[in-house]
Amino acid sequence: MAERRSPAAAYAGRFEAASRGEALRLAELPFLTQIDVRVDPSSPAAGDIGDALGVPLPVEPGTAVRAGSGADEVTVAWLGPDEWLVVAPEGHRLELLRKGLGDRHGSIVDVSAQRTTLLVAGPRARDLLAHGCALDLHPSVFGPGACAQTTLARAQVVLIPREDGFLVLVRSSFAAYLAEWLLDAAAEYVA
Repeated sequence: MAERRSPAAAYAGRFEAASRGEALRLAELPFLTQIDVRVDPSSPAAGDIGDALGVPLPVEPGTAVRAGSGADEVTVAWLGPDEWLVVAPEGHRLELLRKGLGDRHGSIVDVSAQRTTLLVAGPRARDLLAHGCALDLHPSVFGPGACAQTTLARAQVVLIPREDGFLVLVRSSFAAYLAEWLLDAAAEYVA
């Protein structure tokens, strides 16, 4: 059986080298579970899915909620009026969400293989991302509790700010391209 490799595995050493200073930390967070949830937000099923997650589905556009911490942290990002992305540790139990939905109208689909997650953290994380993202990344506008589907260096991403930086969810087929772009853009912040 072949060894499982993440889309940006080849960049681990270069990310580590670019993270040696205090200004910036780059890393891939491979194999996170990513689940697409589609359901009417006003339906009882939405509440039951929220109960299964341990946090209600956010209903405000561009928002994200988190439950748990560390290895048990679950983030639910609003993607559309009836669509959310659940980001959780590898092996998060999909059947709990499907049980919450039951036989009611909606869908719960594991899309983990579709994207990988890159971490951009440190005091210069916002500056780095601003080189290739048109969003206003100031913490008063786009801080923890927000999320956006946007482009970063012309690659489509889901961007989720956290206290320690940003999660950048990028399609697996664009992971190498975005990793190269991040490393290039980070050169001015590396000591």
